[in-house]
Amino acid sequence: MVAKKRIGNVWVFIEQDGGRIAEVSLELLSRARELADQLGVETAGVLLGDRCDGLPQQLFEYGCDTVFLAQDPRLDPFTPLPYAKVIVDLVEAHRPNIFLFGATPVGRSLAPRVASCLLAGLTADCTDLRIDDFEDKASGTVFKNKLMQIRPAFGGNIIATIANSWQDPQMVTVREGVMPMPEPEAGRTGKVVKVPVELRDEDTVARIVERSKAEKAVNLRAAQIIVSGGYGVGSAENFGLIREFAEVIGADVGASRAAVDAGWIDHDHQVGQTGVTVRPRLYIACGISGAVQHRAGMSESAEILAINRDPDAPIFSIAHYGIVGDLNEVIPKMIKAYRSRV
Repeated sequence: MVAKKRIGNVWVFIEQDGGRIAEVSLELLSRARELADQLGVETAGVLLGDRCDGLPQQLFEYGCDTVFLAQDPRLDPFTPLPYAKVIVDLVEAHRPNIFLFGATPVGRSLAPRVASCLLAGLTADCTDLRIDDFEDKASGTVFKNKLMQIRPAFGGNIIATIANSWQDPQMVTVREGVMPMPEPEAGRTGKVVKVPVELRDEDTVARIVERSKAEKAVNLRAAQIIVSGGYGVGSAENFGLIREFAEVIGADVGASRAAVDAGWIDHDHQVGQTGVTVRPRLYIACGISGAVQHRAGMSESAEILAINRDPDAPIFSIAHYGIVGDLNEVIPKMIKAYRSRV
């Protein structure tokens, strides 16, 4: 038996703060556009906030056909209850097929509430998405053109493909940086649908009294060269060698989760499944074994150089160049050689 249904559009929740759209939302529009083209439907962005009139044009240029725009002072800044109420009402009125959220603190707070209210399935922290068919072995039902939701599982030791046979929308959160940022199509236009904001008293019981914002120490996603240290560096003092190497060659400093958990460097520098995903021109992995959780965040780097004492370390399986040796001996020689040439 083949399950047949009307295919709705592909939606993306557009995260914004102070009129600045989060990069993950623009990344998701690129994949949403691809998914929608495969299904023969349209792409829509769901934009909530206050004084957001200038943002839809940017979304059109990144792939939106329609922008659902809900504006109200009670929607700025973000709080999950009013956002969830507006979005649930919108979904029930238009029945999208797929709904994508960024796996940010905002997306992780909002998406589960929306899914729960809609009795829809939700897969968290996806790293890839594609359209395919799948068969429910128990019933023999074949589901056509379903969203294959791909994410690491069991601590990153396997990659799972999840399909949702629950009622639409098929909902996912997607990690920042795993989808390439598209190039905007200047002048592309679309349609703005203004959404009435109808909130109950219970939707506004929580409010933001004060906000304190701090900029990240580093923006690894924009870095062209990254020198990362792992647990093999040995100590916080030895991590100074990683910083020196990065400074000499004009790189940013990254780290594995083990180095962050050891307290040698701040979480903002963490690369991998629970950190940031990067695609630099050159990634230098120093004392990093190369567990699948770390490789998930850096394997698409243009060139990878690995330095490790263990010739069987998994990092060498994806490295373009490898140096087997003690990084405390190798890196000073590399610094000296670099300085002698500049």
